[in-house]
Amino acid sequence: QVQLVESGGGLVQAGGSLRLSCAASGRTFSNYAMGWFRQAPGKEREFVGDINWSGSSTFYANSVKGRFTISRDNAKNTVYLIMNNLKPEDTAVYYCAADRTTRPAVTKSADYWGQGTQVTVSS
Repeated sequence: QVQLVESGGGLVQAGGSLRLSCAASGRTFSNYAMGWFRQAPGKEREFVGDINWSGSSTFYANSVKGRFTISRDNAKNTVYLIMNNLKPEDTAVYYCAADRTTRPAVTKSADYWGQGTQVTVSS
């Protein structure tokens, strides 16, 4: 059982930056691959990016590559999504996710999910 809590969402102007945090429960956090997804109203859930258990490998969707960065601090049981040069089309609820066996980049899904945090980018 893993519990995930996202924070850091809010309103930002286009071109601005935000850092989302995902705090995970349990002492086995370091064994999980972590992913970020997002979903806008009326649209399907979209894979954003993920990071392997050690933090040595990341993968990003083409829509955010070069603008978003995922990192993790296993000592703090926390994963981050640093979003730069935000665009109005980035507006969505962002979800943190964890997977024990397969990276979310492969399955486009995960075993555990957070409650989501709203990111709104104004033009």
